Amino acid sequence: MKFRSFLLAMMLCALCCVPAHALEYSFDAPEDYLFGQPTSDDTIYEWENPNVDRSKNTSLIAPGFGTPTSYLPGSGEYLTPNLVPGALSGGLVNQVGSAGANATGGVAGSSVIPGQYPSVGGNVTMTQVPGSNPTDIAQGNTTGGYTEVTDNLYYSNGSLGTLKIPAIDLTVKVYQGTDSAALKKGAGHFTNTSIWDGNVALAGHNRGVRNDFGKLHTLSVGDAVTLTTMLGTRTYAVTSVEKVSVNDSSGTASTTDNRVTLYTCVMDQPEYRWCITAIQQG
Repeated sequence: MKFRSFLLAMMLCALCCVPAHALEYSFDAPEDYLFGQPTSDDTIYEWENPNVDRSKNTSLIAPGFGTPTSYLPGSGEYLTPNLVPGALSGGLVNQVGSAGANATGGVAGSSVIPGQYPSVGGNVTMTQVPGSNPTDIAQGNTTGGYTEVTDNLYYSNGSLGTLKIPAIDLTVKVYQGTDSAALKKGAGHFTNTSIWDGNVALAGHNRGVRNDFGKLHTLSVGDAVTLTTMLGTRTYAVTSVEKVSVNDSSGTASTTDNRVTLYTCVMDQPEYRWCITAIQQG
């Protein structure tokens, strides 16, 4: 009996010493419909030219929603048309011509200081004002009439005067400078030009919220232009309506007669500007 009990005990010990084997598992992937597809990107990308100009020089303002070109890639207007490579090519294009006076006053085709409108031309020594806008140029030696903008010529509202053109129902305040801040308020005065005697050059927008000069190109020779400043009121008559190259700065040159020169962009033609000259009568 003892021997049998001993033998059973030994058999139980032997069973306990046998190693246990792990269950077998399957790692096969589940069916496709059970989970989403892998998100890994196996696309082979080819080399691209890293020297493509992607700066603001080539940036485009998208065309309006629903316009004929709204769906076309590469369509729209340049954000900075003056900085687009090759935009400064072209020349003087006479739209209406001059009448009764010589409307030129400098060297056509002279270079432009980077900015929205042409800079001073002709016999003027340009001196950059430290820390100023590129179009803010200190007046140098001139060969014509010139009145400098001084503190006492500003009105309480910050303007330098009022421009009126009845033919296009325009009345707009004039502010110093041609940067975006000035043009948001009204017409901008080229700081390198006179504010009274000689050539008073002004610029303005022709579209958007402030489209003060939007109808400027519709003026005719003889239309009246009135400028009122702290120094008085003068009436001028339009002598020319011209489409000029963005590179043409002759309209801002000093003159011996009293005149107003008005600049604005040409819609869909960034390489040109409208330039209207009006000379004092009497």
